[in-house]
Amino acid sequence: MSKAERRMLRHKDPSIPESDVLVAKALCKTFFQGDYHIKAVDSAYLRVKRGEFVSIVGTSGSGKSTLLHTLAGLETPTSGHVFLDGYDFFSLDDNTKSEFRAKKIGVIFQSFHLLPALTAKENILMPQKIAGETRYPSYFDTLTRLLKIDDRLHHLPSELSGGQRQRVAAARALINKPDILFADEPTGNLDRDSAAELIELLLATRAELGQTLVMVTHDPAVAARADRTYRMENGILTEQKHTP
Repeated sequence: MSKAERRMLRHKDPSIPESDVLVAKALCKTFFQGDYHIKAVDSAYLRVKRGEFVSIVGTSGSGKSTLLHTLAGLETPTSGHVFLDGYDFFSLDDNTKSEFRAKKIGVIFQSFHLLPALTAKENILMPQKIAGETRYPSYFDTLTRLLKIDDRLHHLPSELSGGQRQRVAAARALINKPDILFADEPTGNLDRDSAAELIELLLATRAELGQTLVMVTHDPAVAARADRTYRMENGILTEQKHTP
């Protein structure tokens, strides 16, 4: 075992089973504004198994997006832990965290965040270009066909519909075969038909590719299709019981 591998093992929690791809323990995120503080996430506990679809619901301002961004490594928690593949993510050095994010985490935002001067194909492959490596060449064809954008790859974002742009963003988030895909209100900027199609396609990636999915959504019909649902209210996260 190399020195780097031994160093990594110091950050791994052996009590977390291999089936749990994501675990949050006592996770807190507080924002400070002068003499005031806002506890957006208050001692959250959460676990996600491989291949599972977990939804997070709650009213606007409840803290659900802050929670998602912290789980995805985009926000640093005030306290608590996020374990990815059993590793205490925020205890890792910056370079290792960047590698983890690039290889193990995919994120879809409500706003598509596509680069306007690049074609759909170039946007999708950008994570590999940043990493300086080309991975899974045949997977690109599978993914773009599954997301129904294989005929739009040479178009600029301005030449695509909202639904097509979000599907390009989804392909970009999935191109490195992440262990877990986070989606923050991915249908928020789409019309009803485009939103319904996107959800079906994301669920198809789970069915056909075994993708793990954690989604913040305001749509109760979407949340009801998840394996498990958590509700966020005033920064407090609770797991909901699904009714048959």
